[in-house]
This record gives sequence, structure tokens and C-alpha cells, in this order.
Amino acid sequence: MSIFAGSLAILSGCASVAGHGPDSVQASASATVPSIPVLRSEALAVIARVNDHWQATTPATERAFWDVAAYHTGNMAAYQATGNEAYRRYSERWAEANQWQGAKSDNKAEWKHTYGETDDHVLFGDWQICFQTYLDLYALDKDPRKVARAREVMGYQIGTARNDYWWWVDGLYMVMPVMTKMYTLTGDARYLDKLNAYFQYTNSIMFDAESGLYYRDARYVYPKHRSVNGKKDFWSRGNGWVFAGLARVLADLPADSALRPEFEGKFKALAAALKSTQQADGYWTRSLIDPAHAPGPETSGTAFFTYGLLWGVNNGLLDRATYLPAAIKGWHYITRVAVQPDGTVGYVQPIGDRAIPGQVVDRASTANFGVGAVLLAAAEMSRLHDQ
Repeated sequence: MSIFAGSLAILSGCASVAGHGPDSVQASASATVPSIPVLRSEALAVIARVNDHWQATTPATERAFWDVAAYHTGNMAAYQATGNEAYRRYSERWAEANQWQGAKSDNKAEWKHTYGETDDHVLFGDWQICFQTYLDLYALDKDPRKVARAREVMGYQIGTARNDYWWWVDGLYMVMPVMTKMYTLTGDARYLDKLNAYFQYTNSIMFDAESGLYYRDARYVYPKHRSVNGKKDFWSRGNGWVFAGLARVLADLPADSALRPEFEGKFKALAAALKSTQQADGYWTRSLIDPAHAPGPETSGTAFFTYGLLWGVNNGLLDRATYLPAAIKGWHYITRVAVQPDGTVGYVQPIGDRAIPGQVVDRASTANFGVGAVLLAAAEMSRLHDQ
């Protein structure tokens, strides 16, 4: 039985599917698109299946590093879509376990912005993504201790002269939305000024104007780095971080902000570039323009792209007729292939920084950040409106 056929219980009554072996992801060309009310109800069912399974099998006391914190951004989206108080309480327990902090050093003289998993890497974005969830929880219950560390760390950072904090593309998801949320919290215009300055720095070292896509970091810029077939190598999840991060920034950026043209323009251009690299079966491969570099489906990038496309359609930034079919193809992959019958999210490339030829990514490959990405996509699908 194919993966699609074996997963039809998740979406009974939707499109017809066909497969050719245990790891097939080939859909029938005649598959029909279900109606929007069906998609909405499916989305809520997927949230419940995936998130209830995750929370039942994962303690809420893990550290506040990027991979766990990325899950919690999805969990909060799931809470906002469903109103399920168990989801909010799960993130509250996680925040309490981490004392509403990321990296915990109090000695500002030792604070670092380079890669590191120790408490002195306070200015490294992988320790700052947790502030997104803390700020969202504060918005629900304005206890000042929930945002005290975010105020201290981010307030210190925007007071420094340097702009090179986001030197790897993942940082755009980890921290860009923190900047707009901090602006909402404080009204301090420096957060938007520094958001723009940091973003321009990132663009200067890893944005490829020809393709409209992003390299993971300066090490992977062509021609210094090439895919196995000599092409530019754009990592799927890396571009997923950017696309989803832009959507989350635009959701909070004031309508009259001078930054909106720049950020909306980047979002729309990236949507067009991503649409052109989607595979026929709805997923995106790990290396976007060279599928043969690391062939087969990958869920984290696909889910972030699906979320971003749906967000753009729902908020009027992306043309519905052009982009909704691509989003629904991505959704079909997520629900028929990635999400397993028990709620496990499969086909998630493990933690890394690039597409790796020969790396096994299959239905048993799962990770917290992949679950978070699927929850973001499902929450946005639940908001899909009739038009």
C-alpha cells in the first residue's frame, strides 16, 4: 500500500490517490480539491491529531533552545486556532521551566552572538526565539515577569551599534518576529529600525537576486558551494525559515510602517520563486533547484512554505487563483504523506544546515520544529476563507 493510500484515513472522502511502493508519494493527476469547509475541518483534526500526540509523548520541560522553541511557535498558533487551553498551558509550563529566559547569563560583558549552546550566547538568535512565545503568552495575561528577560536582552541588543546579528538564514525566523512583537510591547521605534538594519545585512550576504532565494549562510554561496550537479544549492528549510518569518513579521508590522513595501516585496518575490520549485506531488525537495541533489519529500520546508502561501492568500498579499492551488498541493502532501496515523510528523530532515546527498529522510524522521511547522500550516488552513 502506498503512503498516500495508507494515509487516506486522515482525509477520508477527499481526492483519489495512487502509489507505487512503500515510499511512493505520487498522487493521481485526476485528484480533486475538497471544498473549503472540508479543508477547515481537516485542519482542526490535523491539529488535534498531531499536537495531542506530541504533547502526550514529550515533556513540557525541555530547554528554551531554537528547536524546542520553534515547536512552541506552532503550538501557540494551534492554541489561537482552536482555543484549546491544554495547548496554552503546555507552553506556559515550558516557559516556567525555563524561567521565561533563553540563555541565562547575567554578565553582559560575556554575551555572544556567535553560535553556541551555553548560557553566555545570549545574543545568538537560537536563544531568542523563545521570546516569541513568551510575548504571546504575555498578551494573554500581562504578568511583567513573562517579558522581563525579553526586555532586558532585546533592549540591550538594539542599543548596540552592530547590525550583523542574523548571519545565518534561520535567524530570520528565530528573531525577526521578536522585533515586531517587542515593538508592539514597547512602542520603541528602534525595534523596527534595527529589524530593517539586521535584515539588510542578511540580504547582503546570502540573498541571491537571480533566483529570489536565500543561501543558508555565507559558506554556501555559489560558486564557492555547489550542488552535486554544479547548481546553486538553496536549502529548503532555510528558505522556509525566511518565508514563514516574513509572514509572522508582516502579521505584526503596523499597516502604515515605512518598512511594509520592502517586507511585502520580499515576501511576494519569495512566494513566486518557491512556487516555481514545488514538485508535482506537492512537496519541496531539500535542495530547491536541484531535486537530484537530495531527492524525495521533506516536511519542514514544505510545511513552512504551505503556511506562508496560505497566510499570504488569507491576508490578501498573494493572488488566490495563483497561489492557493500550490498551498493545497502542499497541504495534501502534509496530510496524506507527512502526518502518520498516530499523529507523528514524518519526513522531517534532521537538524543540520544543508541538503545532504544520501541522507535518509523517511516516515520515521521526525523533529519538534517539523511538528511546529505543520501546526503553523494547519492553523492557517483553518482560517482559509470562502471567496
